[in-house]
Amino acid sequence: MVLKKPSVTYQAISKRLKVSEEDTGSTSIQAADSTAINGNITPTDKKIGFLGLGLMGSGIVSNLLKMGHTVTVWNRTAEKNAAGGIHSEVCDPEEDGQCDLFIQEGAHLGRTPAEVVSTCDITFACVADPTAAKDLVLGPSGVLQGIRPGKCYVDMSTVDPETVMELAQVIVSRGGRFLEAPVAGNQQLSNDGMLMILAAGDHGVYEDCSSCFQAMGRTSFFLGEVGNAARMMLIINMVQGSFMATIAEGMTLAQVTGQSQQTLLDILIQSQLSSVFLDQKCQNILQGNFKPDFYLKYIQKDLRLAIALGDSVNHPTPMAAAANEVYKRAKALDQSDNDMSAVYRAYIH
Repeated sequence: MVLKKPSVTYQAISKRLKVSEEDTGSTSIQAADSTAINGNITPTDKKIGFLGLGLMGSGIVSNLLKMGHTVTVWNRTAEKNAAGGIHSEVCDPEEDGQCDLFIQEGAHLGRTPAEVVSTCDITFACVADPTAAKDLVLGPSGVLQGIRPGKCYVDMSTVDPETVMELAQVIVSRGGRFLEAPVAGNQQLSNDGMLMILAAGDHGVYEDCSSCFQAMGRTSFFLGEVGNAARMMLIINMVQGSFMATIAEGMTLAQVTGQSQQTLLDILIQSQLSSVFLDQKCQNILQGNFKPDFYLKYIQKDLRLAIALGDSVNHPTPMAAAANEVYKRAKALDQSDNDMSAVYRAYIH
């Protein structure tokens, strides 16, 4: 299925879409040919809201606008100066002024989360952690106050399944429709519209979000009932975080044993372990450049939640637990707001 996009003034990304259902019942919308210049996406005529303009949210909103969607944005930094503002951490210390930037690109500005939800058909949210996700929905002027029958709420935050199920329950209790859709990727993939979306909940909402998911990601998967996407996302980030800690451990071991770190990377890139992730994170270490592409504090949060997920079903996660301790050490060394690759510094101090 190829979706045609009307001509716009923005550079577009061409995406051919294939929908498939596996025996497991999971559904994927896959975008291939993502490097072409002319976009083929027909944007939904539904009004889209977006709450949270951090590292991930900013790239997502930019791509929604580029693909012709009508978007209303809200960010806590614009709101927190007003009485009763919701003080939820969204991700990016450089997020000040993001609302103004997107307004210049054609977005509308919402004064509160409740206002955005009440004026939009589908509202997405991408915030930092379970506390922020709950505050956004349940806090003063929050999402719940704007929910009416038929309104759709899509939470893209990486949180624990208990949190997302609680949010789904309160949204549905007001007649709203709920979808969880955490994203796998980083700032660069968000900017490039190449995220992977893991969705669960209301399948009708998933279908309604089709053009939005095509704009922001290369692939999306529908995983069934609410909670499944949160579980899968935590498992993915557990693997990623553990791998990053192992990379850092290997790089430091090479250094202290008199081996060239660059040569180690050259060898790894020629091996079965080769990946863009491996190359990028090793380059960060070699250059001493830990500008955040995925905050260290958030991968540590995800490791903590993944360990708790394992505990909830009495499943051991010793590798993740060991990696978590290294990230905690890095946080103690003031690396929280650096990239996850700054876990390297936990080994050299």
